[in-house]
Amino acid sequence: MSAPTQPPQAGDLQVDPALADALRALLAPVARLALAHGVPCGAVEEILKEAFVDEALRSQPSLSPARAVSRLSVATGLSRREVTRLTRCEAATRQVRPSPASELFTRWVTDPAWCDDSGAPLVLRRATSSPGTPCFEALAHSVTRDVHPRSFLEEMCRLGIAAHDESTDTVRLIRNAFVPSGQRATMLGFLGENVGDHIAAAVANVIADGEPPHFEQAIFADELSAESEQRVRQFVLGQWKQLMREAVPLLEGLIDTDRKAARPQNRRLRIGLYSYATEMTPPPNQEESQE
Repeated sequence: MSAPTQPPQAGDLQVDPALADALRALLAPVARLALAHGVPCGAVEEILKEAFVDEALRSQPSLSPARAVSRLSVATGLSRREVTRLTRCEAATRQVRPSPASELFTRWVTDPAWCDDSGAPLVLRRATSSPGTPCFEALAHSVTRDVHPRSFLEEMCRLGIAAHDESTDTVRLIRNAFVPSGQRATMLGFLGENVGDHIAAAVANVIADGEPPHFEQAIFADELSAESEQRVRQFVLGQWKQLMREAVPLLEGLIDTDRKAARPQNRRLRIGLYSYATEMTPPPNQEESQE
């Protein structure tokens, strides 16, 4: 019997260590966002494959259709079959497999077996000794037996989808949708646009042959107290207000001037300012001394 194949590591694929560290730093918040919304790794992997193919196509606009699949396969490292599947599927129609928690939620709110006569999701006993009686464990098993019902319950509670009343040992839904609410959807839109443009600027600067094309700078400081952090926060807020007061009239004036001069108005611009604060990471020798 052959030994199980181990997944490739960054070192096995001969990725520049500095680039690997940068990718890990970029992907860690992405993983945190996905976990917070119950998005499994497989779904993110599918989206990442789409992005690889889309960007490879964008970087080779004159690529002939006859050679496209082979060239994209070489560029992305994806199989020809995967490239064919992704290029045949429009971005708007690409399907990402929902997480098991999402499947459980959908079944709970749509399957008559788990709803009352009015169609509302039942409040379920966590477990029952009577076969055939609706309970959360049975609902979990109806979705998959690869995940323990307790893990399902903990994940649903972590996401704020369901609540477990320990006094009655019952589980109930506390949200009527597994997707973000309107306000959260707007915030996610801002996240994608603002951070997407910021990363795009930084990446363009790194891969540029000559002068970096975008302004992208930051100031870093550590050894601050929580009180000092709040003072900096107020300072940054004041700077942002000042920037808006000066930038908005400038941009409006430039747009008006371009229009009057009949110049092609085909450029977009985003100006951002951010601050981020968190606990300092202890140096390695201090971590060892605490063990």
